[in-house]
Amino acid sequence: MINMADIPTKCTEACCTGPRVELQLRPEEEYIQLAAFYKVFGDPTRLKILWALDESELCVCAIAELLSMSKSAVSHQLAYLRQNRLVSFRREGKTAYYRLADDHIKMILDAGTDHINE
Repeated sequence: MINMADIPTKCTEACCTGPRVELQLRPEEEYIQLAAFYKVFGDPTRLKILWALDESELCVCAIAELLSMSKSAVSHQLAYLRQNRLVSFRREGKTAYYRLADDHIKMILDAGTDHINE
């Protein structure tokens, strides 16, 4: 963690004559967790699954058919998404139905889409 007492009052670079900027850094562990969270969004297949689940609660078979993937591959991705708390599921007999974990996930998908379409 950065000790504010170690930071000079003013930047010592010739290009900067302004006052010191107060740093309000978060704990290091928070940056590590956030980086891992955003890494989940770095895979196109996982994004497709998330978009599909934004539309409707779906079982593995439906997602596999929609994305033209094997059930095994979809299950692997869903396990990763579940581990990172982006999706949740409910069981009905032997079938698991997946959905987005909460509204934050939809907001993140929408914000990313808005950003790339600007």
